[in-house]
Amino acid sequence: MKPRHKRLALIAGGLAILGIVATLVLNAFQSNLVFFFSPTQVAAGEAPRGKNFRIGGMVKEGSLQREADGVTLRFVVTDTDKDMTVAYKGILPDLFREGKGVVAQGRLGEDGVFAASEVLAKHDENYMPPEAAKAVGDAHQRAAANKAASEAAAKTIKQ
Repeated sequence: MKPRHKRLALIAGGLAILGIVATLVLNAFQSNLVFFFSPTQVAAGEAPRGKNFRIGGMVKEGSLQREADGVTLRFVVTDTDKDMTVAYKGILPDLFREGKGVVAQGRLGEDGVFAASEVLAKHDENYMPPEAAKAVGDAHQRAAANKAASEAAAKTIKQ
């Protein structure tokens, strides 16, 4: 084999190995990619079915229910616009409380209940996960816009 052919074969082999490595890295990245959705987005059908994602908001007051085994529990996550029931089997973080911010990672079940594999809670008095804070803020803005629109419609009807 001529030196020129050896060089081309070496370059082609290197490119093939580089392509395989890039494919494996991108595949691993894609399988570990987890997106965040608010309960309103999940209710609107924006969340993926059959794939892991995160849901966040506030734990609704009075919604925490423990089952007889002591490890399985259900609670409701809300962004003040929509609510989502979350089922979790495991030990909750020490800082998990009703009325506080939470982010849960898992999958949406066929029954509409979010089956969490991991629950993350706030770490201090004033903290809420950024995604959850944005979801709650967006819900408040939508509620204010809807209220303003209904008030404007009521004024128009009176006139």
